[in-house]
Formats: sequence, structure tokens, C-alpha cells
Amino acid sequence: MNNYQPYFSTGELIAKHLRGELTTAENEQLEQWLQSDPQNRELFNKLSDSFLINDQLEVYASNNKEEAWENIVSKTGYKTNVKKRNLKQLMPYAAAVFLLLAAGITANRYLLKKEERMPLAVHPTDLLPGGNKAILKLADGSEIALDDSKKGQIARQQNVLIAKTENGQVVYRADDAANRSLASNIIQYNAIITPRGGQYELVLPDGTKVWLNAASSLRYPTTFSGADRRVELTGEAYFEVAKNAAKPFFVKTSTQTVEVLGTHFNINSYADEKEAKTTLLEGSVKVSCNTGKSFVKIAPGQQAVNSLNEINIVRNADVDEAIAWKNGKFLFRNTDLQTIMRQLSRWYDVDVEYQGQVPERHYRGRISRNVPVSQVFEILKTSGLNFTINGRKIIVKA
Repeated sequence: MNNYQPYFSTGELIAKHLRGELTTAENEQLEQWLQSDPQNRELFNKLSDSFLINDQLEVYASNNKEEAWENIVSKTGYKTNVKKRNLKQLMPYAAAVFLLLAAGITANRYLLKKEERMPLAVHPTDLLPGGNKAILKLADGSEIALDDSKKGQIARQQNVLIAKTENGQVVYRADDAANRSLASNIIQYNAIITPRGGQYELVLPDGTKVWLNAASSLRYPTTFSGADRRVELTGEAYFEVAKNAAKPFFVKTSTQTVEVLGTHFNINSYADEKEAKTTLLEGSVKVSCNTGKSFVKIAPGQQAVNSLNEINIVRNADVDEAIAWKNGKFLFRNTDLQTIMRQLSRWYDVDVEYQGQVPERHYRGRISRNVPVSQVFEILKTSGLNFTINGRKIIVKA
């Protein structure tokens, strides 16, 4: 049993972390464990999100530990090195799992299931979620409300047709019937702007797919005719860049520039966030400060964090959390209240007011973005705070 002691300690640290009770020293100890092996962070993340581990309590209680661990492996996907390790060596991890559960970390399972159980009942004072809303601003300054426009061709510029597809995307296509003798060497720019409570998808002229989050904008040329492909972003967007080794793709924000050839990544660069975060899912990117003083290259699963013109790398980034919005979810993993409320403000198009001394709290949970805001409050009320809706304002009271 003594061999299990370090893992019981780890289980206790994780349990306290999920309850928001870690001291500074304990947080450092847990972080050392997470950084020591990618498998540790993978297990930690899977434990936070899996609904199914509870089912193994009865098996574990019957002392059939090998069966319990095998089920955990299959249900969490924590299996990268399973065949390389003796099963008995893995059992301490299982012990940590069940210590977690025995410590009462079951509320998180309830919260994560909440989106499946809660009906979409809307109170008259409740706030509905955002949707596919955006403005397309053309080179001549005219604007098209995309949520109101019909499917099919919506504009023509130079040698490009702009269309809205059946699933609501904006797509740029070459106009074969256009007069090529026109001044096509003059670069024209369009922009898509999402309001608070809006999001939108588009396909750029080179085939790059972009998902734009709420309160964001993307400025781009109607054709990529030069030696590279450059766009400008405010807010947040997820990119699937079309591969073209001859033409690198650049995304410029107010503080940094991201350079890629063909890859999948997310950029969170809202002005009201303390840091700009670039999270890589596939390929390779270079992130540079616009001051030119700092740059990093990151690999899949890593995140470049830009703060005060200094960029640091998070090597085991929480990719799921970074792109949860694109997948239609709110995902909180030790997320502070102010960060959560900024997300709600953008998606539900509301202002936020704090009354009284609101304590520092961190939250864990997952819920669909396609629910009234009151259902998100159910996750946040676990800390004893009160949330009131007054018109288009959320009041947070201690």
C-alpha cells in the first residue's frame, strides 16, 4: 500500500484543485506532476470531463482493480503507453481516480451532464444565446447583413463572386465571366464583423476556412494575388489554412503576427483579455510580437501566450478548452469568474456589473452555448453567488 501513497497524494491535490481549495504550494506541486509526463495531463483532463468513471466505483469496491482500470483506460482514452507498462504499475493511477471520486468530486459529472438533462425553457426575463450573425463590409464601404441575406450570390467584386451557401457560409469564388482586362492588380479588401451575440463561418479566396467568434472581425483581400496571404483579426477566430507552400499565410492582430503554411489553429486576441493566445492543433506556426522583439514556434498541442510583448509557450495546452466555442460549448477548467463573464457578455450580448466584494472563484464544467444564460448560471451558483438579469445586464452579487 505504501507504493500507492504518492498517487493518493496526487488524487487529493486534484480533488482540492477541482474544489478551488489548493494553496500556492499545493498548486505548484500539482503543476510539477502535470508537467512531468504528458500522460499525467491527459489523465487529468480526461478525469475532469468523463461521465463514465463513476460507473467503475462498484467494480473497484469489489477489488477487481484490473477490470476497473481497464474500463477507465477504454473510457478516457488514456492508453498511449498502456501496453508498455505493467498493469500493476498503473494501478496507483486508478487509486488516485477513485480517491478523487470518494472525495466527492461528483458534482462536476452532474454539471457536465446538465446540458443533456435541462430543457430549453425560457423565462421572459432570460437571455437567449447568440447565433449566426455578421456584417459583410465590401471594398466600396457598402454593408450586407449576412443573417438577413438569401442563399446564393450576394455580391461581385473584381474577378470574384461572393456567395452564401445553404449552410450559411460566405464563400469567395473566381468569377470566370469577369473582364480580366480591368484593373485587377488593385487589391481590394472586405471585412466580416460579428457583433456581440454573433458568430460566422467563411471560406476565403484561397480556400482557407475561418470560424469567427462573437465581437470579432476579419479583414482580408478579395484575392490573394501577391507573394503571401495576409489577413487582420480582432477578437477570436479558428483557422483551417489551405496548404500552399509558395504563399505563407499571415494573421495579424493588434499585438502579434502568426505565420503558417497550412495548419489548424485558434487565436484569442480580444482587447479586454490580458493575454493573446494562439493554440495549435495541426501543423506548425510562428508567432511574433508586432514590436519585433520576441517570437516563438509552436507544435501541435502547444499554445503561445503573448503578454506585454513577451511570448511564452504552454507545452501541454488545453486544446479542448481553446476551441470549445467553435464546437458550440462553454468549457471551464479552473476558469476564473471574470473570464467566464466576459465570454457570456460577448455571446449573450450583455453587460456585466459586480456588486459587493465578489470573491475569487474558479469553476469547472461544460455546457452547450445553445442554452439561455440562466442555465449557465447553474454552474456558477455552486460558489454561493447570485446572478440577476436586468434588461441586457447581468448583475453578480456576493
